[in-house]
Amino acid sequence: MIIKAITDEIILKAKFNNEVIETIYFGGGTPSILDLNDFEKILNSIFKNYKIGTEPEITLEANPDDLSKAKLKNLKKQSINRLSIGVQSFVEKELKLMNRAHDSNKAIKSIEISKLIFDNISVDLLYGLPDSSVNTLNYNIDILTKFNVNHISSYAITLEPKTALEKYVKKGLVELPDDNIVFDQFIYVNKELVAKNYINYELSSFAKPNFFSKNNTAYWKRKKYIGIGPSAHSYDGTNRSWNISNNKKYVDQINSGNLYYKTEKLSKIDHYNEYIMTGLRTMWGISLGYIENKFDKQFKNYFLKNVKKYVDQNLIKINDDVYKTTEHGRFLADGIASELFMIDLSN
Repeated sequence: MIIKAITDEIILKAKFNNEVIETIYFGGGTPSILDLNDFEKILNSIFKNYKIGTEPEITLEANPDDLSKAKLKNLKKQSINRLSIGVQSFVEKELKLMNRAHDSNKAIKSIEISKLIFDNISVDLLYGLPDSSVNTLNYNIDILTKFNVNHISSYAITLEPKTALEKYVKKGLVELPDDNIVFDQFIYVNKELVAKNYINYELSSFAKPNFFSKNNTAYWKRKKYIGIGPSAHSYDGTNRSWNISNNKKYVDQINSGNLYYKTEKLSKIDHYNEYIMTGLRTMWGISLGYIENKFDKQFKNYFLKNVKKYVDQNLIKINDDVYKTTEHGRFLADGIASELFMIDLSN
């Protein structure tokens, strides 16, 4: 039922698109549990109804316990050419705290067999866990570099509602490290990966040259994208839309032909704020010239007035007319961005 609704939505949304698709991303949960026939149906529908680039990046998010050599070979036959594996840690104690289905051996094995079949692999790595340290981080990084993993997404753990870790913290069984320790771990991961020839092209994204994620880069450069499936978001350069999250309601609405997504028209201020947020998180930074040309001098003057204190605090540096976060500022990028946002008082 859900696959049929997804392929129907692919056809419905094709009328909104007349551009070349460069990246296809299977994410949002555990798409690796889908049958191979499901991937074939979805990809056939996409290739039939959209203009696809000559070498599209087609990524699948996967859990280590969902991967076998036979499945990986079949996935590659379905045109999938990039894997994003949700390892998170190779430390047994940390995996148990996060209630992960896989153990350390399974995580290592999943990368080992994936490397035999796929050239382009990304792995998630968390820091800021209870009892995590330079030693545990170094252990995790050594394994990833041993396998020459060419893309790493590294970010601090956050307490998600109704997870095992949240229960442990609430009961006082474990304690998350304070912000200073998390910052030290952030700096350590950054320095170690950069020293091993990874490029920190976005706050939490590290890649070897020529292995930046096309999907991630498109998002951070605010390019258009089409989201398919329950909860999926889309952006057409002017409007942002999002599908209903409930699977049954999503299927029912697709089948009945009713409106199955909500749309918000972004204002000039919304676009400016999003540019500030994405710019501070990436190696491309914020261009003063772009602000003036894309928005106007009022926005440029507003930015210059409000960014000064962060430059004075050495949290933001200036190269020509481009403003980028410093090493310390990068850790605080989201908070700095919120302080630089322009507030729309007309709402």
